Amino acid sequence: MGNLFRENLRQLRSQPSVTVPDDSIFHLPEKVLQFGTGAFLRGLADYFIDKANRQGVFNGRIVIVKSTEDGDLKAFERQDNLYTICTRGIENGVSKEENIISSAISRVLSAKTQWSLVLDLAKNPAVSIVISNTTEIGIQLVQDDIYQWPPVSFPGKLLAFLYARYVAFGGNPDFGVVIIPTELITDNGKKLESIVLELAHRNGLEGAFIDWLEQSNFFCNSLVDRIVPGKPEETILKGLEEELGYRDELLITTEHYHLWAIEGDENIRKKLPFYGIDAGLVIEPDIELYRELKLRLLNGAHTLGGGLAHLCGFKTVVEAMANPLFSTYLANLMETEIAPAIPYPVAPGTALNFSRQVIERFQNPHIQHKWLNITQNYSAKILSRVMPTFVNYEKLRDSVPDYMAFGFAAYIYYMKATRKDGDNFYGIFNGDPYLIQDQKAAYFYQKWQVSSLPEMVVVILKDQSIWGKDLSKSEVLSQNVVSYLESIKQNGALETLKSFLEKVEYARTDQFQL
Repeated sequence: MGNLFRENLRQLRSQPSVTVPDDSIFHLPEKVLQFGTGAFLRGLADYFIDKANRQGVFNGRIVIVKSTEDGDLKAFERQDNLYTICTRGIENGVSKEENIISSAISRVLSAKTQWSLVLDLAKNPAVSIVISNTTEIGIQLVQDDIYQWPPVSFPGKLLAFLYARYVAFGGNPDFGVVIIPTELITDNGKKLESIVLELAHRNGLEGAFIDWLEQSNFFCNSLVDRIVPGKPEETILKGLEEELGYRDELLITTEHYHLWAIEGDENIRKKLPFYGIDAGLVIEPDIELYRELKLRLLNGAHTLGGGLAHLCGFKTVVEAMANPLFSTYLANLMETEIAPAIPYPVAPGTALNFSRQVIERFQNPHIQHKWLNITQNYSAKILSRVMPTFVNYEKLRDSVPDYMAFGFAAYIYYMKATRKDGDNFYGIFNGDPYLIQDQKAAYFYQKWQVSSLPEMVVVILKDQSIWGKDLSKSEVLSQNVVSYLESIKQNGALETLKSFLEKVEYARTDQFQL
């Protein structure tokens, strides 16, 4: 079995199980600059661009900038930047499989060691689109110098690129770019634009450039929705490689469902020539409905279920959904608490239908989405994905949402670090350590050590940097969280979940009978 790289494509074209790119693809010009090498962008944004190229529509390739220091670029180099997208899912009740060798990526550059090549791209007139996915914490204002090599932050790097482009083309308005961040934060495009403008002022850049930045470039809010677990575990990977007939270090798996909603008008549609190649690629003046449905129901359920699933001993989403207790918790959470309280006008039927679609997606047996990956940046996700719905539920119902409160308790318990190793903090489950990849890890390590449980819960619930408000004012919430934590400690998460579901169901049945 050979490896995947360009010279092997000719013999792979006889394989009926995989879509292989045509040789002409490799001669297409570079048109897109992308910040982020992660599986998600490769499984969604790059998927659309690859599909457009195969249809002869966009005819352009992507240069990726790798900003982080973890990992390396050798796999991309060995495979001529080719990788396989293995789609597995259920569409309208019918199982669907698809294997595509993506040739959308032209080069992958290291920001740390190849920053001059990134700035050289600013001189390329064909590069007219910038895409990013730097996680929720990537779009933040930090003090940055665009003349560093490279700048520290993603907004700083983007500003340096835009300034180099402004200089290269003498401020010509025709050479502005469309910038589409895909980070899962509200108004990601507008927020990125405001940060870039602030950095431009802090770096003392001339007024003419700032005018060009505002008038000739377009920062678009966008929403992305596709479950992309990335590289599967070894046994599944070997099975896929045997089916495909080659080895692929960069192979990723995805579900069938895919949505990329970009906020823009007809002008933006014209500037993004890959628009129209797929029904999942939407460009509309208002994408808030798409954002709220996805952010609150899919991502909110993922977030509230993440710590709980891990503490119950489930490694993947599909494994957890096979358990009747967990699947009941997640379905009830979405249908009885999140769907009715989405902080945006959504028809009840629309929210419920989306909830049931999410459940079907979570139950996809082909997607091995790991809970430990979902719990990365846990605290930031609680604040952005869950708290607006929690607050709206309290406002509408004048009561504490039971399922969300249970999810908060599981989050606090998951964040219980028992070991510190340098800057890393580890929790323990069933005797095995797990790395808590969260900016609040040190905070929780301290709180779990110095306080009694009820005192600790009050202090944590009071912390507005976590929740956006003081939650300790609700005695019901505080008491419930303490009770759940004590039960998890004594009886385990799964037994606690069972008791919780029985209690909630009994309470609601009793209320209905009254």
